[in-house]
Amino acid sequence: MAVPKAVKITKNGVEIISKVDRTKYALKQLVHAANKDVGKLITKRTREKINKRTGRGRRFTQYWARKDGSLQVGYKPEAFYLGFDELGTNKRKKIAQLNNTVQDELPEIRKIQGAYIKSIEDENKALGLINENEEQE
Repeated sequence: MAVPKAVKITKNGVEIISKVDRTKYALKQLVHAANKDVGKLITKRTREKINKRTGRGRRFTQYWARKDGSLQVGYKPEAFYLGFDELGTNKRKKIAQLNNTVQDELPEIRKIQGAYIKSIEDENKALGLINENEEQE
């Protein structure tokens, strides 16, 4: 979707310019772009923490940054066994690679999110950060 144009309304010789739609679009896209960067960071750091047994666990760690503004980081179904390591069972000790990675990286996550949201002050900078073509590999 392209950036919405500003709406110009002329009434009784007064011109009103509304950029509400443009701002809503920019905010939504900035949140999505920030979530993609946070997802990449958490996925990369979690992959580094996973013990290499079969090598599949690292490959199947992934993030999903959705257009509704949510971010999910987890394991694909092929690596369901990593869920047992993450949460623990009565026979397996809790390792919690994802949870520990998020807790360790909270300052970095705040920096990433803050950089994107702060850029809304400058419209050109915000539009430069939004890349609609970049998606998960």
